[in-house]
Amino acid sequence: MSVQNSDKTLSRKQRLQEKQRRQLAVVDTVDKAEAKVRKAEIELAVAVTEAVQVFGDEHAASEGLDMPVEAVRRFLGMARDEASHAGAGDASEVTGES
Repeated sequence: MSVQNSDKTLSRKQRLQEKQRRQLAVVDTVDKAEAKVRKAEIELAVAVTEAVQVFGDEHAASEGLDMPVEAVRRFLGMARDEASHAGAGDASEVTGES
C-alpha cells in the first residue's frame, strides 16, 4: 500500500509541476506581449507627435487622425516621457516643441 501512496504523491507532484510550468509559460507570454504593446505605443506616440507637427496643432491633428484630442495629448505625453527616459534629455527632440 505504501507504493500506491508514493505513486499518488508523485502524480500529485507531477501535476503541480506541470501546472506551475504552464503558469510560468503564460506569464512569460504575457510579459513578452506587454513589451510588444509598449513598443507599439511608443511608435504610435512618435507618429502622433509627427502628425501634430504636420497638422499644426493638437486639434487639427485630432481631426485629421480621427482621434480624440485626449488621446493625442496622451500620446504626446508618452513621447515626452519616453524621450526623457531614453536619456535624450531634451523632450523637444521627440515632441517637436521648442
